[in-house]
Amino acid sequence: MTISVPATSANLGPGFDSLGLAVDLRNKVEFHPSKFFSVSIKGEGENNTRLKGNNLFVSIFNEHYSRLTNKQQNFKFTFYNSIPMSRGLGSSSAVIVSAIASAHEAANIRVSKRRILNHALVYEPHPDNITPAVMGGFNVATIEKNKVFSQQKHLPEYLKAIVVIPNKQMNTSKSRTILPKSYSKENAVYNLSHTALTVAAFFNEDWEVLKLATQDRFHQKARMKTLPELFAVQKVAYESGALMSTLSGSGSTFFSMAYDDDAAMIANRLKQKFPEFAVKILDFDNSGLTIER
Repeated sequence: MTISVPATSANLGPGFDSLGLAVDLRNKVEFHPSKFFSVSIKGEGENNTRLKGNNLFVSIFNEHYSRLTNKQQNFKFTFYNSIPMSRGLGSSSAVIVSAIASAHEAANIRVSKRRILNHALVYEPHPDNITPAVMGGFNVATIEKNKVFSQQKHLPEYLKAIVVIPNKQMNTSKSRTILPKSYSKENAVYNLSHTALTVAAFFNEDWEVLKLATQDRFHQKARMKTLPELFAVQKVAYESGALMSTLSGSGSTFFSMAYDDDAAMIANRLKQKFPEFAVKILDFDNSGLTIER
């Protein structure tokens, strides 16, 4: 069987640890019982020998499969990875979600997406990436009593994502250490109001207000300073007609959204200005976690 999980872009400016959406760039894993355990990786990470011996997916899979079945079984896993690693596009969330879903499928136990999402909280305590990875679309999420409560909005086909992917990785845990230890009431209210406006804009499909709504005072500037070219990326995106342009997760990827008719022009401008970075135009993903039996 095949388990597939999309890439995600989280925070979306002011929505620190609470907002995220899914884009159509997927990691897939195929697996079946085997006499011997084996791991094969194609695409992102295929040349990283450490991933075959210290694989987060396999660790989580075995933990859940053993709990669900009270037995051990060897499997052959083949990974087809398209999501860049440690670039702010939810690669770790894709691993966590696909491992939990795969273990349940291997145990022949059907569970809801909501149950998988709540299991994922054990490994990723912030719901902004894991929620769109499971649910697809745009999501606002919060945690209460160790459960994720979220609302989802499908994204229309006339919108496109434009991602600028630098050749430098950023570690989420390390990037949190550079953030302020506290925030003023003024900045807290600023982000609260802008997050609320961002959510309203997505649900009402009022895309023109997103440039204003997605301004942030919590995390973006501090993180972008570690790779100053990102300030120029955002500037070029807005000057070229992007509806919004925000740091993707903790970076280093920068995410922009545009109308379909404008996407190619914006992407070409970004490619010209930043030839050392990868630039992709992607559809949004409204499906989230998918299982092919």
